[in-house]
Amino acid sequence: VSHQRTDWISIHGHICQLLLPVLGPQPCFHSEKDRKHGKEQLLRRQEALIAVALSTAQGFVWAGKPLEAIPAALQALRFSSRVFGSGSMQLVPIYLLLAEASTGTGRFRQAAKYLSQARWIVLQTPDCSAALQSKLHRGLGLFSIAEGNLDQALYHLANDVYLATVEFGLNSVEVSGGYFHMANIFFRQNKMDAANSLYTEV
Repeated sequence: VSHQRTDWISIHGHICQLLLPVLGPQPCFHSEKDRKHGKEQLLRRQEALIAVALSTAQGFVWAGKPLEAIPAALQALRFSSRVFGSGSMQLVPIYLLLAEASTGTGRFRQAAKYLSQARWIVLQTPDCSAALQSKLHRGLGLFSIAEGNLDQALYHLANDVYLATVEFGLNSVEVSGGYFHMANIFFRQNKMDAANSLYTEV
């Protein structure tokens, strides 16, 4: 019952109306034009459902409610896999979100699995953007912080900063997140000169 309640609060209350046209029986079309239109309409509905589920999950993570984020992110993953394929780049941000939410609930083994999935997709995609690689390294860095492996975290966050700089430029706001998390690590290590320098950069 508690799982059902969490699931309803997290996502099903938001997407209930969108599920029936997507999961219910599809109409029978008599012409190729109608079939094509029907497929396009179904795809648009699935994409809308994915967008709602993903933004809902992200909202819960930002609000500090990782447990509520997981069912919503799993719905986004389910429909994204169906629409784009299980090895698609579109799944990487969802895996990273699931890893962050799982880490927030203390499920480190599950978080590591999600990060491995994201990493595998990125490695299998030669033309993967620097922006997405940056997000992957930030996710790996935050996971390393949660595990207490600060040296590994600094390695990933440095890669995050480098890749974000390549994609967006040296003084872009996208770079500031990596600097901020690195500064926090140096602060924890009592390396105040490095920490203050990075906080100033942010």
